[in-house]
Amino acid sequence: MNPLLSLLQPYPFERLRQLFANITPNPAYTPISLGIGEPKHATPAFIQQALCAAVTQSPSGLASYPATAGEPRLRQTFADWLKGRYGLSVDPFTQTLPVNGSREALFALTQTLVNPGDSAVSGRKPLVVCPNPFYQIYEGAALLAGAEPYYVASDPERNFAPDWDSVPDDVWARTQQLFVCSPGNPTGAVMPLGEWQKLFALSDRFGFVIASDECYSEIYFRDEPPLGGLQAAAQLGRSDFKNLVSFTSLSKRSNVPGLRSGFVAGDAAILAQFLLYRTYHGCAMSPVVQAASAAAWGDEAHVVENRALYRTKFAQVTPMLAQVLDVALPDAGFYLWADVAGDDQVFARDLYAAFNVTVLPGSFLAREARGHNPGAGRIRMALVADTAECVQAAQRIVEFVETRRR
Repeated sequence: MNPLLSLLQPYPFERLRQLFANITPNPAYTPISLGIGEPKHATPAFIQQALCAAVTQSPSGLASYPATAGEPRLRQTFADWLKGRYGLSVDPFTQTLPVNGSREALFALTQTLVNPGDSAVSGRKPLVVCPNPFYQIYEGAALLAGAEPYYVASDPERNFAPDWDSVPDDVWARTQQLFVCSPGNPTGAVMPLGEWQKLFALSDRFGFVIASDECYSEIYFRDEPPLGGLQAAAQLGRSDFKNLVSFTSLSKRSNVPGLRSGFVAGDAAILAQFLLYRTYHGCAMSPVVQAASAAAWGDEAHVVENRALYRTKFAQVTPMLAQVLDVALPDAGFYLWADVAGDDQVFARDLYAAFNVTVLPGSFLAREARGHNPGAGRIRMALVADTAECVQAAQRIVEFVETRRR
């Protein structure tokens, strides 16, 4: 077996299952889960119809192998969306590729980029840098590519923004890839232009590739939509997107996590090598999924409606929880990141036992680095269910905290 598999840590939800293993929740309450970031809003009917029509009406349907590069119509849809959303002009056939959800692509790009042979020369593994807290795929992708993850310290005073200035030059010199997530998971923070400028300068100096995870970009609470990585590059005169690849997905935007559909865009030279890797990897998108995806990317009305549902939900739930927890409305995304003023695992366990509400301990989303786990003492709550259920969960959490204080 691949010995690198032994380096992988249990996924956060496996750790949560173990935390709850010997607990019988209070049967007086129906279960409510705020643990997993899985969209629960209804999938738009027109996307389902496009999927079914592609099976029954297409002359090829499921009877032919799809091209790994995707159909021209779909890639043009990506370019059109990038133009409408960010004002970008990209070549759909050299600067975009379809992927089976951003998670799959985040992992696969790292396998394409990392050169573990560098360790034979230097005696040290190459580094993949990521924020902390972080999405665990970043870590797993690095480890299985033969690299070593480096967890950047975060600043609680700036909504847990990564402290890039804390990373020494000798770390950047070994870095082959940097993961960024904006809007961030779990904090919902959006990276400003100045932060992008700093990272581009570091990339130019040290030669690493920036992988920008932007799967939450279409759920936001301010009037201005979040800045994207490619958009930041263009504003800074980097229209070739050198050493930059952005990842986006339909899962959150269009409530289709089961469709497994997204796309990557950016540096044409990197995407050419990524396409080569994917051709051998065998991860071409099904023709019927491509048809449904093109329909979804081509419509914004359902995205506006979806965003309005989240805005209504957060407007009701956030003030309730703010009465008893240190929590505030995020910039974007569908998570609340709350300080529980104590042990996050004990909080999650006792809440589940007493009120049958599931939240994710923040320490499960981070790693101890340089003597500190930045997720400790916090919980992540995914407000993905309907408003009434989320409000009910919030009421239970308020009662739980108030009971503990007595």
